[in-house]
Amino acid sequence: MLLHNTLTRVTQEFSPIDPGAVTLYTCGPTVYNYYHIGNLRNAVFNDTLRRALQGAGYNVLHVMNITDVGHLVSDADDGEDKLEKGAKREGKTVWEVAEYYTDCFKHDMAAMNVIPPNGYKSSAYHDTYARATEFIPDQIKMVKRLLENGFAYITKQAIYFDISKSPDYGKLSGQTLSSKETAVRSEVVTDGEKRSPHDFAVWFFAVGTFSGHTMQWETPWGKGFPGWHLECSAIIHATLGDPIDIHTGGIDHIGTHHPNEIAQTQGAYSHELARFWMHNEFMLVDGTKMAKSKGNSYTLRDITDRGFHPLAYRLLILQAHYRSEINFTWESLSAAQNTLLNLYAWADLKHQQNLAEVRLSDTDIPEFLDRVKTALSDDLATTAALSEIFRYSTSLAPGMTLPADDFDILLSELDLLLGLKLNGRPNITGEQQAIIADRETARIAKDWAKADKLRTKLAKHQLEVSDTPNGPRWRRTSL
Repeated sequence: MLLHNTLTRVTQEFSPIDPGAVTLYTCGPTVYNYYHIGNLRNAVFNDTLRRALQGAGYNVLHVMNITDVGHLVSDADDGEDKLEKGAKREGKTVWEVAEYYTDCFKHDMAAMNVIPPNGYKSSAYHDTYARATEFIPDQIKMVKRLLENGFAYITKQAIYFDISKSPDYGKLSGQTLSSKETAVRSEVVTDGEKRSPHDFAVWFFAVGTFSGHTMQWETPWGKGFPGWHLECSAIIHATLGDPIDIHTGGIDHIGTHHPNEIAQTQGAYSHELARFWMHNEFMLVDGTKMAKSKGNSYTLRDITDRGFHPLAYRLLILQAHYRSEINFTWESLSAAQNTLLNLYAWADLKHQQNLAEVRLSDTDIPEFLDRVKTALSDDLATTAALSEIFRYSTSLAPGMTLPADDFDILLSELDLLLGLKLNGRPNITGEQQAIIADRETARIAKDWAKADKLRTKLAKHQLEVSDTPNGPRWRRTSL
């Protein structure tokens, strides 16, 4: 299997550290607001990677964090905590905000058919999603190790990681410390005891700006709360053990968040955090970046409120390679929904097997699935995988379908790989089948007026019928 590694900047052969399981960590949401469609692209990328690994025969141990404390509005350790900001905005406690948006996130993941994280090497944690606030003791232990190893220092306001102790800090982004130095303005440094603008907080004390911070924990150094970057390193160490095989995120994490994670783990445990780093590109909207000020920071609810199915958006994402930008428009989403309808019409042939006259050979299915898996094994080439599916599905002309059992197996395998829910779709109702049968009787009797009336009745059931030499074929006209 070939995967593009941000760390090495090449697409290379992947093999896990432990042949028995792939350890995968994916950066999750900061639960102070709804996930937008750019975040959802990252979720589908993570899910596609996991499905492709499983399709290649690997067992995958997958952990994703939930950031419910410590993520400030600025990466420069400045501004308020996003959870505190959300609490003020909605007149709730930070705990209520975190719980509500965590539930919203999980709902979105289910709607997009994203497989939840599946577990840890330790059974001490009950949720498949790793909440930062559940790992406070692990984060405190990591801060202690960083201090003991000389990679961190204490000021009155915070405990900082000393980047000067990490000479290869910029290896993921390719940005040297000296180039970062020229990009930093001195006025963004709000702690006068901070040794360098590049140093980042691993723990904030409940003093000064944060004296009224709602979320505080006791430490050997005073009350406070963790920095955003610390949680991922600590969670990985506690749940999967480091180094792990693959760490993912959006490309916006390449410059700061992921280099900080790498530095922390190296400083605390003297080894790498992950062997492969994978990042997905941005989602544009009408050719521009998303921004709340532009009114184009759409959520899944915005999509469904306009009558689109969540899996139509999943298909739109899959139609582009994860390392390419996608330009979201309502027109492109509409086209994706129509394509999904066509795929579902093909999948619904399983309910019309009595009309089949020609059966494809048994060897055709495994060969086709091998082509789909080969595409996904080439750095998640979803566009090539979909092309194989489109070509295969349109090759089944009216009257040419697969044996029912083989069709079930085929659709189930495709669902495991791409998550489009092709299988398990219900048959039309007995009433609808009766209308189709009555229309066919009227058509054979050349009672065209009755046949047309029944066609109109089927349209109200969101069904259309095609007449073939082997009998009527129905398809749904909506999702």
